[in-house]
Amino acid sequence: MRKPFIAGNWKMHNNIAEAVALVQELQTALEETESCDVAVCPPFIALSVVRDSLAGSDIGLGAQNMYWEEQGAFTGEVSVSMLEGLCDYVIIGHSERRNIFGESDEWVNKKLHAALTHNLRPILCVGENLQQNQAGETAEFVGGQVRAALAGVTAEQVPLITLAYEPIWAIGTGVPATGEAANDTIGGAVRGTLAELYGDDVAQAVRIQYGGSVKPHNAAEFLSLPEIDGALVGGASLHAADFAAIVQEAIKE
Repeated sequence: MRKPFIAGNWKMHNNIAEAVALVQELQTALEETESCDVAVCPPFIALSVVRDSLAGSDIGLGAQNMYWEEQGAFTGEVSVSMLEGLCDYVIIGHSERRNIFGESDEWVNKKLHAALTHNLRPILCVGENLQQNQAGETAEFVGGQVRAALAGVTAEQVPLITLAYEPIWAIGTGVPATGEAANDTIGGAVRGTLAELYGDDVAQAVRIQYGGSVKPHNAAEFLSLPEIDGALVGGASLHAADFAAIVQEAIKE
C-alpha cells in the first residue's frame, strides 16, 4: 500500500503574515494526518517562518523550485544547498516553470539529481498541453518527460521521488481531467514508463499524484482510484478548510 500524499502549492501567493496565519489555521483543521502525508509549499520568502510555525506538526514543508548549483553568480535563484535542512520537499519541473520560464528537460534532470544529492524529496511534475491531449499524444509525451527527467537516476533513488501528473490544460482552469483519464495516464504513461525503466516492483513503490483543479467536491473522484496516490493542489491549498477537506478525502480512501 502506498501512503497517500497531499501537497499544497501556494505558487506566488501569501506574504509572510498570511503564510503564518494559513498554516496555523491548517494545523487546527488537521488534527490527525497519520495515515496521509501532507506538505505545504509556500514562496521562498516564507519558508523559514512557516517551518517555525509547523514545529511539532506532522505537516511537511516544501519549496516550489530550486537551482542545481550550490552557489555562484545566479542572481535571483535559490540554491539546492540553501534549501537543505530548511525544507523536506521541492517541486521540480512544474509546467509553469517549463512554459513561462523556459525550463528544459535537461534542467529538470539536473535539478532532480541535485535535490536527491542534498536530501530533498522531489515532487517531479509531468503533463501534456491541450493540443497534445486532443491529438492523442499524451502517453508518448508524458512518458518522454518521465524518461528525460529520470536519466541517470538509480533504481534505489526512484522511490524517494513523488511524481505528479498535471495536465497543463487542467491547471488553474477549473476543468480537471476525469478521474478515469487521469488514472489511465498515471498507470500507463507514468507508472508504465517507470516499470519499463526500473521494473514493476520499483514502479509500484513510487507515489504518483494528480494535479489540476483538484477541489473538495472532486477530490474523491481522483483519490479513490488505484493508480492515484494523492494530489498536488494549487488554488484550493490557499484555503485551510478546502485543503483540509481534500486531505480528509485521502484519509478516507
